[in-house]
Amino acid sequence: MAEHQGQRGAVDPGLSRRDFLAMLAATGPMLAARGRAEGAFGDRPMGAVIQIVMTGGASQLETFDPKPDAPSAIRGPFDSIATSIPGVRICEHLPNVAKRLDRMTVVRGLTLPSASPIHEVGLQMIHTGRLSLLDDPIAPHFGSAASALLGGRGGMPAFVMTGGAFEVAWSRLSTGQGAGFLGDRHAPETGSSAELSARLGLPSRLSGDEADYGDHEFGRSCLLARRLVEQGSRVVTVNMASSVHDEMSWDAHGSKPFSNFDALRRGTLPAFDQGFSALIDDLDARGLLATTLVIAVGEFGRGPVINPRGGRDHWPRAWSGLLAGGPAEAGAVWGATDSSAGEVVDRPTSPTKLVELAYRTLGIDPEMSIAAPDGRAFRLLDATNRRA
Repeated sequence: MAEHQGQRGAVDPGLSRRDFLAMLAATGPMLAARGRAEGAFGDRPMGAVIQIVMTGGASQLETFDPKPDAPSAIRGPFDSIATSIPGVRICEHLPNVAKRLDRMTVVRGLTLPSASPIHEVGLQMIHTGRLSLLDDPIAPHFGSAASALLGGRGGMPAFVMTGGAFEVAWSRLSTGQGAGFLGDRHAPETGSSAELSARLGLPSRLSGDEADYGDHEFGRSCLLARRLVEQGSRVVTVNMASSVHDEMSWDAHGSKPFSNFDALRRGTLPAFDQGFSALIDDLDARGLLATTLVIAVGEFGRGPVINPRGGRDHWPRAWSGLLAGGPAEAGAVWGATDSSAGEVVDRPTSPTKLVELAYRTLGIDPEMSIAAPDGRAFRLLDATNRRA
């Protein structure tokens, strides 16, 4: 039984894929029905997506867009290192990622310049490609849309989320992690890596040749993600944390209950470096990387100036992420920021673009519309928010 967040405005929780496709067919010519289950990504079979959520909002300066020549109040406490892309440097605490960066796209131009600097807004955008306000139909995660449009395969659920849904106790806004108005049937299967492995009949431990993932929950979740897409799941979301309070997260405000730079150095950065790098190697070695898009991104970036508490605060104006596999270009850099990593100065990119790539990898046309509960045409992606 899938665990899920309650979704306001949901349709019948028993909505099946057949019912959903019938609903599509009945909505009239204004709805595009391209990219259904029969679709394909180019001349390749439909692929899968692994979404790594750098929960809490990873600092661009402490990850993929360091500014080594900036003053210390901007630069922060970490050095930068060279990577396998000539001239591109990233944080010193990501040495394994640095060696493999020529197999990835570095996205340095992510931006939501007019957005509120709150977790829910950024999370909605990276999960759904849209913003759902309190009076709107709740948009589905792209994994839930894949569940409704494509269904599962190989006996595996179409959409799985490890680490549990991110909880925001102080807000009524959706975080975009559930099925929204598609209903409970298309909510993700959720739980810890051990719980999900037991429930789905998959190995729960690392074997000897899988030790590179690391014996921590993030590494085990990355390994489970590989196992799931290999067995047939279409979308796997790996949440690095289910809360930003007293957990290993990227929400480094500098004081309790949030993380600080030392926590990033000791825990979050090395865990990400190990688990993410092993995932890319493993997918590549098994021939899965060509059809599996891996997205690593948080919901926003961090302020360009260190705050009085010794951390950085929420900053949706500029942040960074990584893409690998599927349609991602190897050894590319999207966008650039100014000397403080606070403003995007080249190729501003909405998180909607990442969701568009996910849909295309899955063989779903991101231009198509579906019927919302009130009968209106609901476009999978908000075209006004998309920038390449």
